[in-house]
Amino acid sequence: MKKSELFFSFLLVPLDFLMIVLAGVSAYYIRFAEFTTEIRPAIFNLPFENYLKILIIIALLWLVIFALSGLYNIRNARKLSKEIIKVVLACSTGLVLIVVLIFIRRELFDSRFIVLAGWILAIIYVSFSRSLVRLTQRVLFKYGIGVHKVVLVGNSRTADNLMRYYSSAKNSGFEVVKRLRNFDMETAENLAEMVKIKKVDEIIQSDPNLSKAEILRLYDFADEHHLTFKYAADLLGAKVLKTEVSETAGIPIVEVKKTPLDGWGRIVKRLFDIIGSLILIILLAPVLILVVLMIKFDSRGPIFFSRRDDGSPVYRVGQGGKLFRYFKFRSMVPGMDSKRYTELADKNIRDDGPMVKIKDDPRVTRFGRFIRRWSIDELAELFLVFKGNLSLVGPRPHLPEEVAKYEHHHKKALTVKPGMTGLAQISGRSDLSFEEEVKLDTYYIENWSLLLDLIILLRTPLAVIRGRKAE
Repeated sequence: MKKSELFFSFLLVPLDFLMIVLAGVSAYYIRFAEFTTEIRPAIFNLPFENYLKILIIIALLWLVIFALSGLYNIRNARKLSKEIIKVVLACSTGLVLIVVLIFIRRELFDSRFIVLAGWILAIIYVSFSRSLVRLTQRVLFKYGIGVHKVVLVGNSRTADNLMRYYSSAKNSGFEVVKRLRNFDMETAENLAEMVKIKKVDEIIQSDPNLSKAEILRLYDFADEHHLTFKYAADLLGAKVLKTEVSETAGIPIVEVKKTPLDGWGRIVKRLFDIIGSLILIILLAPVLILVVLMIKFDSRGPIFFSRRDDGSPVYRVGQGGKLFRYFKFRSMVPGMDSKRYTELADKNIRDDGPMVKIKDDPRVTRFGRFIRRWSIDELAELFLVFKGNLSLVGPRPHLPEEVAKYEHHHKKALTVKPGMTGLAQISGRSDLSFEEEVKLDTYYIENWSLLLDLIILLRTPLAVIRGRKAE
């Protein structure tokens, strides 16, 4: 999902609210304008202050109706005609709501003119503002901003039609950067090299003559490289949990939805992370200060673990495989981190996967053992959540050298931002095998909801108190 799509979709909410309020205010002033009162005098008293309060409440209720009508679904370059039809239907539903409110509380409005004029003006204003937004998007497409870079796979008439359409429709929001006739092993290797050096957003499989092995290889490739996967008609018989159908040049295109954490889910989760991390930082400030003092008192060295033994920064792998600077409260003697791969390698108790975990780790300081036991060393990650590198809830953030050892299906965990806590962490912390952890992370990614995040956060303290075998 492009950042520009998220921005414009988020922008529609306050813009619609302003347009609805503006429509109501316009209707009010038209009703009390001199030329209107000359035709039909106002025989009722409706102070503007009281009217504005009611109008704001109604505007908020209309936003709920707009959301339920699908007007805030995030989709690239939605057809404007269909969007305006939805606006008319949503505003008409809002009109029915006002009629019901008038029936229940007649004192709300004594003017049918204001109600009808407000309804008509709302349709005009909202349609106009959304037209400007979509026009702006299409102008930006011509400059390459927000354009989806597409790899088209197929040697069929359908693929030819899509290629022709995307080449001619410069404001469609899509650009074909590569056309592949098939998808054998050699093609997959060449495309993998291209993805590394050139931005690719999605793959469209448009040939029913591809073998099942090629189709599944293509889907796995898109999943491994975090690309949106779409296919024409009903070509994929496996591995698909959620899909969304759209139409391009008269051809049904089906998009495989990797996670609900796309579009508005992503916006809601980010807002939740910002507010949640800020509240926790404020509430836990005394604890954080105390930990800083105890670390300095307990042993020599920096407060945070943020650099490797050679002085290079510590990185973790984030969403989409991107690296980010990482830190947490230091719990080890400085200069001992790399020994996990040398002197202490034979003491690794996580031999089931790429992770390294040392039981009774001799590198840990006295106070470090305490903050590790209660996961206090990870509280510094709250600042990374606020910054946007981490989420409060998500898969565990792993080291680059660990991710380098991932098998294809392990990379599913990189679809979303890693988190301070997650489904795997509350289900067994580090006592789980790596494969069990991946399965739980995959379930979380495919079934995300804000309620699930809240449940995981509430269960996290219990998981910490319960402890683990691998302390």
